[in-house]
Amino acid sequence: MSAPVSSAEEARLGSLDRVLDAQEPNSTLAGELFAVVDAVEAQPGLRRGLTDPGLSVDQRKGLARQLLTGKVSDQAVRLVEETAALRWGGGRSFAAALERLGVRAELRAAQAAGQLDDTEDELFRFARTVSGDPGLVETLGNRSLPAARRETLVTRLLDGRVNEATLVLARRAVGSRSGNYGNTIEDYLGQAAALRNRSIATVHVAQPLSSEQHERLRAALSRQVGREVDLQVIVDPQVLGGVRVQLGDEVIEGTVAGKLDQARRRLG
Repeated sequence: MSAPVSSAEEARLGSLDRVLDAQEPNSTLAGELFAVVDAVEAQPGLRRGLTDPGLSVDQRKGLARQLLTGKVSDQAVRLVEETAALRWGGGRSFAAALERLGVRAELRAAQAAGQLDDTEDELFRFARTVSGDPGLVETLGNRSLPAARRETLVTRLLDGRVNEATLVLARRAVGSRSGNYGNTIEDYLGQAAALRNRSIATVHVAQPLSSEQHERLRAALSRQVGREVDLQVIVDPQVLGGVRVQLGDEVIEGTVAGKLDQARRRLG
């Protein structure tokens, strides 16, 4: 999960979202932004130049134009210009903002193709597969291994089984600076939900929910938070019965295992 952002950074990210959302959804744009991020990450001097507070906004935007015009689309150039025009805490914050724009561009393309629900579900299920396999957790989060090797592994596991947006984002997540593959996918899922003005609730149950139970729980949580909620259901026999819900930072504990654990803590 990403670290909380300040209100000022949230405002900067929101302004960039509006620039992106004014353009036609385009999966190619995501690839171009990811390529710029890779170049910025590999060249500290480039990072410093595009974020140098000693340069004027026009100078930073001009540098972005000079470096990228003719190499990527006009859409990508404009987004990098607008990102360079803002003040960031450093080059890595700048790169993270561009990365986030690339993810949003891919998700918007999936949404335009009517595939956002599938993408969200496929990413969630793949993250669960990874978390259940210690070897995959270690390999995909191991930044000492070349990213290309880890991306190839993801492709081998998913190619032909998921849509294109899922594959693009599942591959991209191996480059996470945190080294935590699952948290990176969780961030992507949060962005997908936000794109539709929804929240995500992770639900742990001992047995699969029926369609009626799923809808009742979803409706109840939506009423509680005042917006639509997507459920990500995890079947976990260890909960022993009941439901455990995590919605943002709030945890609603209604499982037998949770109540037993609370009782043990009270008894000391």
